[in-house]
Amino acid sequence: MFPEERKSKILNSLNKFGKVKVCDLSQQYEVSEVTIRRDLQELEEDELIRRVHGGAILNSNTKFEPTFSEKIDKLHDEKESVGKLAASLIVDGDTIAIDAGTTTLCIAKYITAKNITVLTNSVDVAYELAKKRDVEVVITGGSLRWETRAMVGPVADDTLKNFRVDKAFIGTNGLCIINGLTTPNIIEANTKRQMIKIAKQTIVVCDHTKFGKVSFSKIVDLDSVDIIITDNQLDNQLFEKFEENDLKIITTK
Repeated sequence: MFPEERKSKILNSLNKFGKVKVCDLSQQYEVSEVTIRRDLQELEEDELIRRVHGGAILNSNTKFEPTFSEKIDKLHDEKESVGKLAASLIVDGDTIAIDAGTTTLCIAKYITAKNITVLTNSVDVAYELAKKRDVEVVITGGSLRWETRAMVGPVADDTLKNFRVDKAFIGTNGLCIINGLTTPNIIEANTKRQMIKIAKQTIVVCDHTKFGKVSFSKIVDLDSVDIIITDNQLDNQLFEKFEENDLKIITTK
C-alpha cells in the first residue's frame, strides 16, 4: 500500500471513530509503528489531525461546517462584490457550471450574458436563474444536503459526467498552497471535483477568510485551478505567496 493511500485510510478511520492508536494502525496495515508515527506527523503538518499520546485525534477545525443559513449573512458585501466580478467573466453563448454556496449564489444574481447554459447542483442558484429569460438551466439532481443546500452524491456526479462546460465556478471552505481546495464533507468534495473535471476553465470564488484554511476533504490541488477571485481584504503577504506559486488571483476593487 502506498503511503498516501494509507494516510487516506487513516483519515477515514478518524472520521468514523474520532481517534486512532498507533499500535492498532501498525497491526492493521502491517507496517512498523515508526512508519505510522511518520504518517501521523505528516498529517499533523498538513493540519488535518492532532497527535496525542499513543495515537491521534481529528483536528476539530477540519470538520467544522457552517450551514447555508449561517453563512448567508456573513461577509455579505464581500461575497456580493466577488459574485459581481465573477459574473462579468461570463460572456454571451457560454456554457458554465455553478457550484452550490453563498458566494456562487451571488454570481447567479449578477449574470447579464445572453444565451448561456448553466449546469448547477444548487437549488438556490437554479431558483435565482429561473428569473432570467436568456439562461437555460440544467439541474444535476442528487441527494440534497441540508447543511449546504447542495445536490451531491452518485446521481449528481453521474449527471455531471455527461456534460462539458467552458467555465466552472467553484466555492471552497479552504484554500491552501500545500493542501489545495478542501471542504468538510467527503461526498460534497467528490461532486465539486467532478464539476472541475468537466470544465475547460476552473474559477474558484471565495472571500479572504478561506485562504490558508484546511478542511477535512480534499477537492483538488491548486494546479487544477485557473483563476481565484476574492475580495479586497486579502492580506498582502498571502497574496504574494500565492502569486509566487503561479496562481492567478483577481481581487475586487
